[in-house]
Amino acid sequence: MTQPPKRPLTLRDVSEASGVSEMTVSRVLRNRGDVSQTTRERVLRAAKRLGYVPNKIAGALASQRVNLVGVIIPSLSNMVFPDVMTGISQVLEDTELQPVVGVTDYIPEKEEKVLYEMLSWRPSGVIIAGIEHSDASRAMLEASGIPVVEIMDIDGQPVDCAVGISHRRAGRMMGQAIAEAGFRRIGFMGTKMPLDHRARKRFEGLTGALAKAGIEVADQEFYSGGSALAKGREMTAAMLDRTPDLDFLYYSNDMIAAGGLLYLLDKGIDIPNQIGLAGFNGVELLNGLPRQLATMDACRFEIGRKAAELVSQRLAAPDASIDKVIELFPTLSYGETLRRT
Repeated sequence: MTQPPKRPLTLRDVSEASGVSEMTVSRVLRNRGDVSQTTRERVLRAAKRLGYVPNKIAGALASQRVNLVGVIIPSLSNMVFPDVMTGISQVLEDTELQPVVGVTDYIPEKEEKVLYEMLSWRPSGVIIAGIEHSDASRAMLEASGIPVVEIMDIDGQPVDCAVGISHRRAGRMMGQAIAEAGFRRIGFMGTKMPLDHRARKRFEGLTGALAKAGIEVADQEFYSGGSALAKGREMTAAMLDRTPDLDFLYYSNDMIAAGGLLYLLDKGIDIPNQIGLAGFNGVELLNGLPRQLATMDACRFEIGRKAAELVSQRLAAPDASIDKVIELFPTLSYGETLRRT
């Protein structure tokens, strides 16, 4: 025989199972009102036994908010963002808030769509990667009436709050280190800049610092798609075939830099005396490479924590004075591929 469809559990079910009124059940589940600890435990045990889940949408009709924080990031495959998400999750797990993730693939139109859907659920806050958005996305964020924290970057004007590093300063730090180490023929490899604003800013910082030392970038190559070892090998081979006298290669991220390092080692090139190289992000997974890669830590985990703390603080005390922009400072690691002066 066909089983009749199960109906959703209601407050009445929990009320009957626990032997208290629906109003008391509601107070317990919303953690509101004066309810004895004994009654509270009885209601929670009954709800857990039944598998009851509150209807948050119904609650939102009264409060106009649900206990969700929209987290909008450009990629799940990029090794940067799992650390960010870990930082966010560790902070929010001690609150009633839950992160919900949307992915944009660095496409402004997709960011608009994801943001529209997220905001339609009336979340309690939004954490979104980057400071550059389309006019439509920025308008939605400004009109949302909730805490908005833009992460990863502070080089720009945030909608509300921002937590991140200055990518221009990071690029300048690397450019200064390269020049001080005596390298003069520099090649750059990275993502296509119109889609990756943070890589563009690092490139601007790099070229500015090199220019002060009288050095120009001798060759450059850009790609689209995921950051991968194979892509790094492929671009490095193409660039050195085209410009064989390069003495330093700077990559916009560690993954393609690792591919370049493996290619150079396969070719028997003396690193860093013949060619030096560096990446960006400080990806721990690459610590097992044959040579420790020069890189910069992008403070990913701490960015996630600080962003979640900001959202939580703003919700707890909307009128409290807070720092609207929190800048973190990356550390340059010379590794074994960049000479120290």
